[in-house]
Amino acid sequence: MIKANNPNLKSWAPIDKNSDFSLQNLPFGIFKTKQLTKRVGVALGDNVIDLHTLSELGYLSRLQLGEVLNQEYLNPLMKFGKLATRELRNRISELFTDSNDELKKNEHHVKQVLIPMNMVEVCLPVNIGDYTDFYSSEQHAYNVGCMFRDPDNALLPNWKHLPVAYHGRASSIIPSEQDIYRPKGQQKPDDSNPVFGNSKLLDFELEMGFITYDGKPLGESISTKEAEDYIFGMVLCNDWSARDIQKWEYIPLGPFLAKNFATSISCWVVTLDALAPFKTEGPVQEPKVLPYLEYEGNNHYDVNLEVILETPEGKQKSVSKSNYKNMYWNMNQQLAHHTVNGCNVRAGDMMASGTISGNDETSYGSMLEISWKGTKPVEMPDGTTRKFIQDNDTVIMKGHCIKNNIRVGFGEVKSKVLPAK
Repeated sequence: MIKANNPNLKSWAPIDKNSDFSLQNLPFGIFKTKQLTKRVGVALGDNVIDLHTLSELGYLSRLQLGEVLNQEYLNPLMKFGKLATRELRNRISELFTDSNDELKKNEHHVKQVLIPMNMVEVCLPVNIGDYTDFYSSEQHAYNVGCMFRDPDNALLPNWKHLPVAYHGRASSIIPSEQDIYRPKGQQKPDDSNPVFGNSKLLDFELEMGFITYDGKPLGESISTKEAEDYIFGMVLCNDWSARDIQKWEYIPLGPFLAKNFATSISCWVVTLDALAPFKTEGPVQEPKVLPYLEYEGNNHYDVNLEVILETPEGKQKSVSKSNYKNMYWNMNQQLAHHTVNGCNVRAGDMMASGTISGNDETSYGSMLEISWKGTKPVEMPDGTTRKFIQDNDTVIMKGHCIKNNIRVGFGEVKSKVLPAK
């Protein structure tokens, strides 16, 4: 067992039982305050642990991490690899466990390293170099196929043989709480020439993203068995989509302007180590996959997901409750497929799951599915309806795991849509 995952550990620091950021979580992020520059932190309850100050005070001296905790992104820390970040998380757990008084007895140190969450600005955690978006939820792919083709040909011939993906835009990945602008582009109305204008069918996509360590050199591949050694952790991901722009542009090379205007992610990276207790079995994959995609054991994760739609006046409605375990292709398979041709991944690359939809309409992961291409409008608490996302609406996504009363969560990714510029 990874020491920090011990479910019997209790913290001397105050943590609400419903907090996503339990002692068994300890997710990494980047934060700043009015007095402090950007640096590495860890979320614990309603507080942030300032790891740079913790290190300066001598509590992390045996780890020999140098200045990586005083950086604007997590990338330098991730360069140390899996074992180093595991050791760091274990040490933080040790320091904040109620049976350890190393830090607890020094109240003046506690005040320096434990900062209330409401006093910090949480920033984009990773300088993302490359971004790949997969298409790995069978129900989502089936739903979209039914809408745009027919139920008998909903899944394209390659879908159950390989994890379909495209290379997305890294520069427009933004942190939670950053507003986005409605995108513009070409659209093709039925029986008409193309027109240019604001997207009318703006949609969210409920996804999760995983962040990699440095992979192998160019020309080498990562197996499904090795994959976890190259994955640092996960975030919630809202991969915004302009459906009307996408419909016109995506053939033959896939999404472009319909997707590259914004992708919103949550700011605390939950390590794969912290998620280990929540592994679960995945679906039976038929037909049998090729040998390089075969895997052993449980490689899916039981993460409860929710999407909340908020009107400009602040009225909220939960429009989806899904689960990451609904994925057909798991992370290990995605990374193995991504690198099987010798593609090299680097510390800070992000790979998203694709829209996560469950088997019934309450668990669909996009407005395209929830409103079924606009034919089933969603009634909002203020009496209005939604087929897609309107200007000044806010989309909130939440996610957490829970087992044996231990909760490990991601917080939320929250984004407001502003009118097009």
